[in-house]
Amino acid sequence: MSDDEFWKLIGLISNEDEEPDLSLLIESLEKCSPEELIGFQERFDFHHCRSYTWDLWGAGYIINGGCSDDGFDYFRGWLIAQGKDVFERSLNDPDTLADVAKSDFAECEELLYVAWHVYEQKTGDEMPSNDHQLPELGESWDFDDDDEMKKRYPRLFATFCE
Repeated sequence: MSDDEFWKLIGLISNEDEEPDLSLLIESLEKCSPEELIGFQERFDFHHCRSYTWDLWGAGYIINGGCSDDGFDYFRGWLIAQGKDVFERSLNDPDTLADVAKSDFAECEELLYVAWHVYEQKTGDEMPSNDHQLPELGESWDFDDDDEMKKRYPRLFATFCE
């Protein structure tokens, strides 16, 4: 599956509610072949890995009032659900999420597994896993240091912490 096809399918997700509505995406994925479902999951995993950064983890920490390892996975699912433009902007400047995050619940766990579930329903088998490796995060900082977080994320901090 091409990146354009992946983002077109992601564009079917409704983000009008706090939690993204995946119903139209699921309907479209149900029409895909098993190979296309694998391709969708590979593109999802690629972008999910790209968003594995301290900068985005800090943004998720502010927006959600904390962010565990699993919570960061779900936050990155939410981030992908926002679409290509928001996703790419946030990679360059996570503080731009102040324009998008509407509440202190920015998670979409279901998106991590949606293609897996459709594949299993369609084939009766588990989807083969891929070998996407998470990048090294490097040096972290204290997410509970208000001065540091305010400096790194002035707009998010003003929206969710003050």
